[in-house]
Amino acid sequence: MKFNRVLLTLALLTVFIISCAPQAATLPVDDGANAPINITVSILPQKYLVERVGGSHVKVNAMVVEGASPHTYEPKPEQMRELANSAAYFIIGVEYENTWLDRIQDANPDMQIVDMSEGIERIPMVEHHHEGEEQEGDEEHEESGLDPHVWTSPRLVKLMANNILAALVKLDPDHQIDFEQNMQVLNADIDQLDESIKSTLEGSTDRSFIVFHPAWGYFAQDYNLRQIPIEVEGQEPSPQELVNIINEAKAEHSKVVFAQPGISTKTADTIAQEINGEVVLINPLEENWLENLQKVAEAFASALK
Repeated sequence: MKFNRVLLTLALLTVFIISCAPQAATLPVDDGANAPINITVSILPQKYLVERVGGSHVKVNAMVVEGASPHTYEPKPEQMRELANSAAYFIIGVEYENTWLDRIQDANPDMQIVDMSEGIERIPMVEHHHEGEEQEGDEEHEESGLDPHVWTSPRLVKLMANNILAALVKLDPDHQIDFEQNMQVLNADIDQLDESIKSTLEGSTDRSFIVFHPAWGYFAQDYNLRQIPIEVEGQEPSPQELVNIINEAKAEHSKVVFAQPGISTKTADTIAQEINGEVVLINPLEENWLENLQKVAEAFASALK
C-alpha cells in the first residue's frame, strides 16, 4: 500500500509539473493570404515602378531580360511556364507585346491584363525627315508608328503610377492603404526628379541631340529638347540619309552621338568621326528608373553645353 501511495504521488507530481510548464506557441497556418502577389511585366523599368507601389506585397518578374531588346525579344519557354503563377500581366505597349500577348494570355487565361499606360496620348515615333531631304510627295518621310517609350517621361510615369495603384487595389484590397502610401512616396520622388532634371538642363543653350535609336521623344517633349534620330523604323539610314544627318549635326554644332547598349554603334561611330565628336551610351531600359533618368539628364546637359 505504501508503494502504491508513492507511485500515485509521483504521478500527480508529474501532471502538476507538465501543467505548469510554458506551452509552445501555436503557429498560425499560412494559408497564402499574406503571400505577395505575383506580377509579370514586360520591361525592367516597369518592374521598378510596380515594386515601388506594391512594396513587400508584390513579387515582380520582367519578361525582357537585361541586355535584350523589347522590340525583338522572344520569351524563353520557362518564362512562359512561369506565367501560370502570375495574377496579372502589366503591359506598356512595347513592340514585343504585339507578337506575344495572345500567347501570354493563352498561357494563363485567368491572369488579368493591365495596361499601365492607359490614358496616355502617344506621340509619333519620329518624323522621317532630315534637313536637306525632299518632303513633298515622298511617302517615305511620313510619320512612323506611335512611340512606346512613355516611361522616359516623369510626367507620364505619375499617370502610370495611378494605373498601377488602381490595379493592385483590385488584386489585393486588404493592402490599399500601404499601396497608397507607397505611391505618395514615389510621386514625391518623381517631383524631386523633375525639378532636378530641369535644373540640370537649365544652362543648356543647345536643345537638339543626336541619338541612334529614337527612345527619348517623351523626355525631349517634357524638357523642350529635340532628338535627331539616326535609325528610321528600326532600319539603318541610307547613304543619302546618313549624309543629311551628318550635315544636320554639323549645323547644330553637335559633338555627341547617343547610342544604346546592346545596339551596334557602327553608324553612330561613323557620324561621331565626321563631326569630330564621340559616342555616349544611354539606356532607356535600366531597372532603377529614377536614378537612370537623372543620369541621362546629366549626359544630355554635358552634350548640350
